[in-house]
Amino acid sequence: MQSIDVITFGEAMAMFIADSCGPLHEINHYTMELAGAETNVAIGLAKLGYHASFVSKVGADAFGKFIMEKLQKHHVQVDQILTDTLFPTGFQLKSRVTQGDPEVQYFRKGSAASHLSISDFNERYFQKAKHLHMTGIPLALSSDTRNFAKHALSFFKNNAKKVSFDPNLRPKLWKTEKEMVDTINFFAKQANYVLPGLEEGIKLTGFEKPSDIASYYLDAGVELVIIKLGEKGAYYKSAKEEAIINGYPVEKIVDTVGAGDGFAVGVISGILENLPVEESVQRGNAIGALAVQSLGDNTGYPDKQELVHFINNQSQRSVRI
Repeated sequence: MQSIDVITFGEAMAMFIADSCGPLHEINHYTMELAGAETNVAIGLAKLGYHASFVSKVGADAFGKFIMEKLQKHHVQVDQILTDTLFPTGFQLKSRVTQGDPEVQYFRKGSAASHLSISDFNERYFQKAKHLHMTGIPLALSSDTRNFAKHALSFFKNNAKKVSFDPNLRPKLWKTEKEMVDTINFFAKQANYVLPGLEEGIKLTGFEKPSDIASYYLDAGVELVIIKLGEKGAYYKSAKEEAIINGYPVEKIVDTVGAGDGFAVGVISGILENLPVEESVQRGNAIGALAVQSLGDNTGYPDKQELVHFINNQSQRSVRI
């Protein structure tokens, strides 16, 4: 069996990006692409040369076939993407904007991916993976996906394998904010690495300062907390060190969606290579900067050579705290 560097799971969707700017209901032409936070991470890691696997369910439909072929084209392992003959593949519409965040409308309720359950968990397959990357999105899709996530997390922890967790909050998918906060924190506190955005960290912990947000999770047993600060870069804190790693300047922001997932790609790649935390976060900042300069969720992600070239040709400094 081929080993897997990183395994992740969640919902992949067909995404229709507007070909012109304006309200979605006025757009006549769209371009179909692949969407999904976890697929973004898998694609980004595969581009860097790692063996990445994505686990999910798709419908027996055109969108499902599109997703499978798109992931295979990016060299992501799809052995454990199951085809569901009862439920469809989800999709979304995404606006084109010249500044700010695009409008996104989802059509995912009752999708095939939302029926991913513990009975679909292949223990032998997950055992092959060195690292598990999770986001908070599957936790919100259904009780089935939440239980699958809990089982996967427990399996990795019991086998002394590393887990990274990106909250990736989607408030509209939750019944209440309290349920979202309680559930996300339950999972986050069991991960080795937690990667929230600053606003997410504030909402999840009630603290305003990055240092206090990080301490909230460190006190619960998390090894490392990295807080995304947007264009300002990122702050990290462990039991031994803390610092702010400045972001890279960007001339023009084209699309912000996928930048956080790209950041996770950079950090995870550094973890896999046992790099110092500062260098791992630097990679995350670099891929995030590249991602916002391209249309589409993951089209701006670099290969290893492009990543090294970008970092070597940019000025960046860290601030020790």
